[in-house]
Amino acid sequence: MAKTSDQHDPNRSVSPKPTVLLDSSQQRGQTDFTRFNISWYKPGPRWKILLWFLANSVFLKNYLPLPIALKTGILRLFGAKVGQGVVIKPGVNIKYPWLLHVGNQVWIGEQVWIDNLSEVSIGNNVCLSQGAMLLTGNHDYSRSTFDLTTQPITLADGVWIGAKAIVCAGVRCESHAVLAVNSVATHSLEAYGIYQGNPAVWVRQRTIKA
Repeated sequence: MAKTSDQHDPNRSVSPKPTVLLDSSQQRGQTDFTRFNISWYKPGPRWKILLWFLANSVFLKNYLPLPIALKTGILRLFGAKVGQGVVIKPGVNIKYPWLLHVGNQVWIGEQVWIDNLSEVSIGNNVCLSQGAMLLTGNHDYSRSTFDLTTQPITLADGVWIGAKAIVCAGVRCESHAVLAVNSVATHSLEAYGIYQGNPAVWVRQRTIKA
């Protein structure tokens, strides 16, 4: 008589369970924009945001030869704190003026973008060259909801942000620091330091002659 197989028989062959291979997106998670939520972020009343969108387009972002006094006056009207002797070139884009503080004798070059979802504070004698960007917003890429994050930016007295350079959220540029052309500041810059690259690193000290 043939031997009946038993599930406890150590000699019985057992087929291994099939292995389910996950692709890299399943293993590491996926972004789901349908869950993105910024209901917590309230930079101001809706009417004020819409009104500024129109004023920004008419008085700052265009290339009409408008008086600088008119531009600074509009900014102050919308809550910006703007000092004396400020120069604002054409094509400038400012997100929310009521989150902006600008000191005296500040130069804001052509096509500068101050994307101030959070507070931006600019000291005296600061130069923002053409195409420079102050970027206070970011996203948490470690979460599937891709949450918005915001952090303030501070530029102390005498700082120079070079053409098409970017200052990222949370960065503080100390007194007379320089961010070179096309560089990206992801960390704070020390006083009188000249920084270059992406991410920007210290390359030498700034010395100012009388």
